[in-house]
Amino acid sequence: MRRLPLILSFFVLLNLASCEPDQEELRLVAPFAQVDRAIAEDISGLLDASYSTRLIVAGSSLSGEAAIEAIASGSADIALVTNNQPFRNDIATVMPLYPTVLHIAYREGRDPSTGSTLLRGAKVYAGPEGSASRMIFARIVERIELDVSSYEYVSNLTDHPDVVIVFAPIFPELFVDYPDFRLFSLGSPETIGIGSAVDAAVLLNPHFRPFVIPAGTYGKTTPEAVVTIAVDKILVTRSNLDSSIVYDLINDILRLRPALAAQRPGIFQRLSKDFDASRSRFVLHAGTQAYLQRSAPTVYERYSGIAEVTVTLIFALGGALIAGVRILRMRRKNRIDRFYAATIAIRSSAKDSRDPADRERAIANVRELQNEAFDLLADEKLAADESFRIFITLSNDVLRQLGAIGMDDHVSDT
Repeated sequence: MRRLPLILSFFVLLNLASCEPDQEELRLVAPFAQVDRAIAEDISGLLDASYSTRLIVAGSSLSGEAAIEAIASGSADIALVTNNQPFRNDIATVMPLYPTVLHIAYREGRDPSTGSTLLRGAKVYAGPEGSASRMIFARIVERIELDVSSYEYVSNLTDHPDVVIVFAPIFPELFVDYPDFRLFSLGSPETIGIGSAVDAAVLLNPHFRPFVIPAGTYGKTTPEAVVTIAVDKILVTRSNLDSSIVYDLINDILRLRPALAAQRPGIFQRLSKDFDASRSRFVLHAGTQAYLQRSAPTVYERYSGIAEVTVTLIFALGGALIAGVRILRMRRKNRIDRFYAATIAIRSSAKDSRDPADRERAIANVRELQNEAFDLLADEKLAADESFRIFITLSNDVLRQLGAIGMDDHVSDT
């Protein structure tokens, strides 16, 4: 009977050890664009039970501001949006995922010499309201001062548009259903960086960057290189979402990089664990900051070098101080040794002399040595230590031997 509790405890521990940690389930807003939605579903499908987080692509397809509103309202946790949305302090960036490129495609036969000739009298599709492509289209129309009546806007690709303006990742099959379309270029590759229109667009919109679609990327749709702009597609969430959840989500997505790059090499080949989020229109989430600073030195590590130098200097100064004290003591000892030698020399010279005058001179010399020693002691050039006492004793002994004991100017032992 005593073994029963032990057996039960063993099975409880075995069961706890075999349990997998619970996954954190996050609701991802379904992206509006078909390519983005397919990428989101790829990521969701790859996050299996071995990962810390799980993404559920749910809800109706939303784009831009509508997706961000869904996060802010709490109906979703994560959204995949283009990095051109207005700043909000309740929304934070998780990480940039992949670049999306502005594609301005037109039906073959239209005049692409200028923006005005391209759009005038055309049916234009520029994505849903609030999308990055719709915002770009509005800026283009405003820039070229094109009247609204000069073109017809269509809200669906099934309406057979003449011009299509979309932000999309580089995807070879993007224009497979539009063989008679060509891509409009905003300039030539050699004009990038020398004050071209693309440079102006990037200067005024720092979250954009110049991008060149190589010739042949979309087959006949790109017979020549196309100059355009790119902007990151980023994952965003609520600012108050738990930091550890965001940290785990970033780690999980980066673990998926080989699988994602194998499925879509043109999109995820450059996804890096040390990603740059400096272009983000939103503040970085605290979990993102923790991930980016994971390799940063701790306070101890940051200042350990300074501490080591300080300790080394302290020891060096201590050693120098000890050496200085030793040198000072040695100099004082050398001085007192001179008095020893002079006293012994006086005693030796007067020992065998019977001339009273010699003894008087010897006594005067010994007392002169004593006076000099006391002067040096007062000036702290000699130490009042055992060596000084020995000198005084030695000099007094010499004075006794010379018959100076009992005289008025007798120097008593110290």
